[in-house]
Amino acid sequence: MCLMDLEFVTIADRPDLFRYVTDFPDDTVAEFLYQDPVSNALFVGLIERHPEFTVMAVDPGVPAPVGMTCTMPFTGSPDGELPPGGYDAVLLSAAADAVAGRRGDRVAALFAVVRPQLRGTGLSPRLMTVACDNGARLGYSELVVPARPTRKHEHPRMPMADYMAWTREDGLPVDPWLRVHVRAGGEIVGLAPSSMTITGTLDEWRRWTGLPFAESGPVEVPGGFVPVQCDTVAGVASYVEPNVWVRHRLSPR
Repeated sequence: MCLMDLEFVTIADRPDLFRYVTDFPDDTVAEFLYQDPVSNALFVGLIERHPEFTVMAVDPGVPAPVGMTCTMPFTGSPDGELPPGGYDAVLLSAAADAVAGRRGDRVAALFAVVRPQLRGTGLSPRLMTVACDNGARLGYSELVVPARPTRKHEHPRMPMADYMAWTREDGLPVDPWLRVHVRAGGEIVGLAPSSMTITGTLDEWRRWTGLPFAESGPVEVPGGFVPVQCDTVAGVASYVEPNVWVRHRLSPR
């Protein structure tokens, strides 16, 4: 497959592709990361409400799309500050907008995924460009991203503020996904310290991770950006994931 052969279409253009929104399994994502209650309650419904904001990469010779990028309109803070709640905050704002019958004044890129066999082909950076182009087409002047750095899990004890500032000799971020954003013209503008919060019973965490969760305190888990905080007295543990806010200025279309 050649990237030049791919077609990029929104779900508004191809409603039949909506059924594939939840059909992008990713074995590199830890099971517990699928337990965010805000995302589970709102994500798919909001995509259905705003089909023009999700773009599918389609190979004409393959029935199922090979990649997807999901953006979401939301109402930002009057002072222009990006929310510390990152991913979850965008979804909650978009849901409030839906109830109020308004379209948000900002747009955020929340999700980009490619089929496993196409990793490393350049499709992920292409999806980032497509998300920016689509945001501009829809009339927005910037696209913001609560980015999940792909290798932060290798450094769970390093503060995210230090990790996002970590650069190579050429000045680009050490993290591959942050590097994609910067190369595409994005600017790292801040931290989203509580972008996603996942709380479960200790039995749930044992099932999700295979770890004992036998003592109170921080527990490093595979795939986690930070340790999970375990409370054996209360019988629960919580994971609060920090993300990195990236801003892309968009050219009018």
